[in-house]
Amino acid sequence: MAYCSIEAARDAGVTGDDAVVAAWITAAQEGIERYTQQCFEPTDLVVVADVGADGLVILPRRVRSVTAVMPVLEPDDGTSIPDAAYRFTSSRVLGQIDAVHLAWGGYDDLVAGAESYNGGWLGLWERWGAEQVKVVGEFGYDEVPLLVQQACAMLAADLQAKATPPDADAAEDASLQVDDEGNNVAIEDGTDDGPSEGVVSPSSSTGSTQVDALLVGYLNRGATLIGGV
Repeated sequence: MAYCSIEAARDAGVTGDDAVVAAWITAAQEGIERYTQQCFEPTDLVVVADVGADGLVILPRRVRSVTAVMPVLEPDDGTSIPDAAYRFTSSRVLGQIDAVHLAWGGYDDLVAGAESYNGGWLGLWERWGAEQVKVVGEFGYDEVPLLVQQACAMLAADLQAKATPPDADAAEDASLQVDDEGNNVAIEDGTDDGPSEGVVSPSSSTGSTQVDALLVGYLNRGATLIGGV
């Protein structure tokens, strides 16, 4: 799902056929996610966050559901803890925060190390010595916020404008290929480029001060994003 419609991007100034406009929208979405460190549609992610006082784990994204929680250990992650060992809250509910709450006081006699006579979950966590947990779940907003939609359309237009050279520059640079509408359609050699993997690096700006201003309320510089599915 795109963060804005093709029509909205055209209204903001993006030119070209539908495929070209859609490509600039995708580029804008990537820029918005790098800047805010948020996702604005339901997305399956794996995140890592610190375990705070009383087992409170503040999550770096708006959480929709949690499917697994496991301690981050060296060299391998610990096994997933059962649902009964934690609960999660979401900012989707007014007054709540995005967090996993570890059940320090509980126990499970069927789980090795978490038995009542071993100190329950608290005893198990202390033996693990884990300061962080890996949380697998679905994160993001139910719907793209209106300000994000507007920001996406504006950023798509800004990116295209900056990537489109003046006619004089295009004539001087044989490596630039410009279509009838002035769009740079040069195809570069991508043989050395593989699919991007790993951490999504944050950006200090989208490249547009106007877009930055629209998105400032959604900035998140929280825990590290480990991966997405």
